[in-house]
Amino acid sequence: MTIQVGDSIPSLTIKTPSTDGPKEIAINEVFKGKKVVMFAVPGAFTPGCSNTHMPGFIVHADSIKAKGVDTIACLAVNDAFVMGAWAESQNADELLMLADGNCELTEALGMVLDGYGAGLGKRSKRYAMIVEDGVVISLNIDDKGIEKSTAENILQQL
Repeated sequence: MTIQVGDSIPSLTIKTPSTDGPKEIAINEVFKGKKVVMFAVPGAFTPGCSNTHMPGFIVHADSIKAKGVDTIACLAVNDAFVMGAWAESQNADELLMLADGNCELTEALGMVLDGYGAGLGKRSKRYAMIVEDGVVISLNIDDKGIEKSTAENILQQL
């Protein structure tokens, strides 16, 4: 079942890139006591994700944080090495990259995109959410394209 507004983010551990290589990150610690914008993409380095989705959050990072957001996180079903390389290629220093390589968080959120027909396996749906102290207060899922989950749309909701 897909996570809904009012639900809590599940507690589990995934990976994040670091200068020392992949490190574990407890998801509940990312959200505990904070206001977080998390956006998810089907895959790092894919055209829509690299050309439109992530750049919007980079360009608007200061404006988003000025609205009281502590962390802007990007989630993809990719490994931490890929997420680190993607962040570097996008100059995404202000984003927390979350590598859900085993699709565990994506599955727990009910946000799995079936990419098998395109040879992609399990991926994440494209979405963005606003989370306060671990509770979802806004959820924007794109079924096609990149409209509901843009940084601009999130800014309007903050």
